Formats: sequence, structure tokens, C-alpha cells
Amino acid sequence: MVIAALNVAYSFYSTVRGLGALIRPPRKVEPREHWPKVSLIVPACNEAETIEAATRAKLASDYPNLEVVLVDDRSTDATGEILDRLALADPRVRVVHLRELPTGWLGKVHALSRGCQEATGEYFLFCDADVHIDADFLRRCMVEVTHRQLEFVAAIPEIIPSSFWLDVVLATFVRLLVVGGRLWLVGDSKSRAAVGGGVFAMVERRAFERTPGFEWLRLEIADDVALGQMMKRHGARSAVLDGSDGVRLHFYRSLGEMMRGLEKNGYAVFGGLRPLRLAAMVTVMVGLELVPLIALAVGSPSLRIAGAVMVATLALCQALVARAGRRPLSSALIPAVGVTTLVVFAVRSAILVHARGGVVWRGTLYPLAELRAGRRFELF
Repeated sequence: MVIAALNVAYSFYSTVRGLGALIRPPRKVEPREHWPKVSLIVPACNEAETIEAATRAKLASDYPNLEVVLVDDRSTDATGEILDRLALADPRVRVVHLRELPTGWLGKVHALSRGCQEATGEYFLFCDADVHIDADFLRRCMVEVTHRQLEFVAAIPEIIPSSFWLDVVLATFVRLLVVGGRLWLVGDSKSRAAVGGGVFAMVERRAFERTPGFEWLRLEIADDVALGQMMKRHGARSAVLDGSDGVRLHFYRSLGEMMRGLEKNGYAVFGGLRPLRLAAMVTVMVGLELVPLIALAVGSPSLRIAGAVMVATLALCQALVARAGRRPLSSALIPAVGVTTLVVFAVRSAILVHARGGVVWRGTLYPLAELRAGRRFELF
């Protein structure tokens, strides 16, 4: 019970400190004579349902020195045709069609690597295919990047609500990311704390070229966070932006879609692709997060009071995160449901990985032994 109470206290501390450390781009930007060239790199595999609207939102940017590199990663739907049509209508757009995946590479990481080879900007901006970016956000972001001389920034987006129960799980998921990411330490060069995300990650080209690059990450499932860690390990000045008023997406559109999405990285992130590590992580998560609820339900009067305070504190943490991300507060108030669901998804991911002998993603089987050998993401 004492350990659970310490966990709740740390969660509250991390939430408040982390949200307070977010850099908020200015609302207004003064005119400039020179804007660094930005190469927006978007990997896409079978994204025909969402990529046109999201890409048009990106192309609406008023950033004056922008190129867009769209990488069609072996799509079997209409993604390639849509990208070609967008390129014909806008000279800033270049499309790269990939037909084969080299041995020893994950598809998305290979697509990002090829995008970098085509890009000519002073900064690379990596962004998922379904992400919408407001017209003025890139200029506002660049003001902070250049003023603070940042070399790597990730933005926390607004996650568009989809359904109540999905939002319940996402509330816990995002809260765990905020707490585990130790956001207030990301800018501290003496700390190993680092974050990343496929939603919006900007790197200075020169800083990126000081690292081993995507070749080093070629078999990393959690490539987005591992990218941020790699940049930090190689001295990149890093920060986390508040993107809630400029970057948005449907992270998932249903619980089923989230469950299938975590087939790829649930086991990798929560268990490091090791069954004993996953068992330990599940035990810790269940113990720390659900003990307060058990105490509230069946404990002595004093334990019930303590349990109620801890449950309310975890709900408050999630409410603060939801408010910062412009998400519904109601779905943030039952953290136990979110934790339980995430544990089930992670265990399901592990069972499927071992049953299949590896991770199946986008129609390709990546053997477990290769993924373990290529693992770069560090949980702590």
C-alpha cells in the first residue's frame, strides 16, 4: 500500500512538472527575412482513407520554405495514386514509391530513411500520414526551435475523440506516456530522459547526421521514441512542444483498432520482447495502479479513505493531461479501466508474437530473434 501511495504521489508530481515543462509556441509570429528550409517527410502504407485530407492540411501550411516528401511504402490500395495526384497539383511535393523492403529493415523505418535521402531541407520533420497540422503551426514551432537553438523537438498533439471507451483507454495511455517520459528532464543534457513520436518530430539535419541514423534503428519497433533517445544520446538539444493547438489526429478510431495497432508494439514497449520482463511489468502495473481501487472496495475504513484519495489523485492526473490535450474530462476519470485494458492488449501482443514467431505488420513477418537483436529503445 505504501509503494502504491508513492507511485500515485510520483504520478501527480510528474504530471504537473511534465505539463508545466511543455514549450508553447507563440500565437503570433513576426515577419522574418529567412526561414530555414524544412523537409516534411511522410511515410505511408495503405493510407488511402485518410492521407489525402491530412496531406492537404499539411500543404495548407503558410511556412515559406517547405518541401514535402511523401513516401509510398509498398501500398496495395490507392495511396500511391493519391500521392501522385497531390504532387501534380503542388510543386513543393515529391513522391517516392517503394516496391520492395530490403532484408533487415522495418517498413516504416526504411521509408523514413529513403525520405531523408530525398530531402534537401535544413530540418527534417517526420510526420505520420493521418496527422493534420494547422497552417501557422510550423512557423510558430520554428520560432521556438531557432530561438532556443533546439536540434530535436517532439510535439504532443490534440487527440480527436472517437468513442467513450476508447477515450478511457487513451486517457491512461497518454498519462503513462507523460509520467514515464519525465518531460521536465528532456531539455536537461545531463539526463537520459528523451521522448519522440511519429505524430510530429523535427530534427536539425546537421544534428541528425551526427548520429548513426535510421540504419541503427532499422529493426526498432518503437522507432519514434528510439529516434528521440538516439538524438539525445548524441548531444541533440531537445524539447517537447505543446501541439494541442496546431497538431491533431485520430490516434485510433475504435478499441478494436487500438488493440490491433498494439499487436506490433505492445509487447515491445511493455515487455521489451521478453516474456519475463513483460510479466514483471504487468505485475508492477497492476499492483501499483489497482491496489488503491482494491483498498477502496474491501479495505478497512482507513484503507478505504487512503484508497479513495489515491484513486481520485490518479483520476486528477488523467484529467490534467486530458485538459492539456483538449480531450473530454469524463473519460479520464476511471484510470483502472484504462490500465486493465492496456495490460490485456500487451499480453495479447506477446501471445501473438510468440505464436507467430515474430511480429506481423503490414503483411510482413519480422522474426522475433531479429527484432530482439535490433532493439534500441530503452524503457528507462
